[in-house]
Amino acid sequence: MSERVTLQLDNQDALQRLCGPNDQHLKIIEKRLGIAVNARGNEIVVEGEAHDVAVAKDALEQFYELVRRGHPVYPTDIPRGLAIVSKSAGTRLADVFMDTVFVTSGKRRIAPKNLSQKVYIDAIRNQDLTFGIGPAGTGKTYLAMAMAVSALVKNEVKRIILTRPAVEAGEKLGFLPGDMAEKVNPYLRPLYDALYDMLDMVRVQKFMAEQVIEVAPLAFMRGRTLNDAFVILDEAQNTTREQMRMLLTRLGYHTKTVVTGDITQTDLADRSRSGLAHAQRVLRNVNGIALCEFTAEDVVRHPLVMRIVNAYARDDARREAAKKMSEDAPQEEE
Repeated sequence: MSERVTLQLDNQDALQRLCGPNDQHLKIIEKRLGIAVNARGNEIVVEGEAHDVAVAKDALEQFYELVRRGHPVYPTDIPRGLAIVSKSAGTRLADVFMDTVFVTSGKRRIAPKNLSQKVYIDAIRNQDLTFGIGPAGTGKTYLAMAMAVSALVKNEVKRIILTRPAVEAGEKLGFLPGDMAEKVNPYLRPLYDALYDMLDMVRVQKFMAEQVIEVAPLAFMRGRTLNDAFVILDEAQNTTREQMRMLLTRLGYHTKTVVTGDITQTDLADRSRSGLAHAQRVLRNVNGIALCEFTAEDVVRHPLVMRIVNAYARDDARREAAKKMSEDAPQEEE
């Protein structure tokens, strides 16, 4: 059933920022919901199917409140806001977009961009051990890093420990030039990049020189007890079951741990040995542990990344189905 709704918005500056340059934000809503959205003076008129109009009205009113409070709204925020409104009626956009995790040295505010990221951030706040599992581009590692840096500067922890498994993905470490630190450095580079994105270089180097921030291969964690720390295990799909168990049993008092990875991208020769996939099954119902699972819909990089993830997921499903059919097919007797 068709419906028409008119929103009266009294703040002209906020209205302009809500609509975006050349009404770009309204056009995104039109395209996403298949409705008509037009700005006329201090009004926005929404016409279309009743359900879609209701979603658009709710989203526009909440975005309007955001811009009135000084929060910038970008074109990429519009589809994310629509998804939050349509899928979670009890969640306010302000609770997501204005939940500041950390403000970088360049004064850039890091906050959740969708509902899954908000759930993830809240899980890290409330649990001592959180798993962030899902495809690339969903912000798993970056948000965990922001939470770690925030905890450090607030003196909630005494140090940050960042670790990754150094998996020999196609080439032997022994054949790479340099000492062990130089050999494993390429595996740890993404963690350094995230650090330098949040803190100025001088501060990062000072923290690392004082071992307040430690970046090390997973193998270097064996035999240690990690107290008063924020620990991030990244690329955990490349851990073996033994390595995962080793790290998780290193955790000491006043320590918060985040484990991130994408089970579909393991570099292990035997994919079934992934410590992350095993932990996801074994620890799912353990009290005090949060399992946050992201999907392709949660990708916050270029929209093409979402389509690539979905394409590979379909191909994986097709291969699994073909494999199962082959295994179930009756074998001819010789």
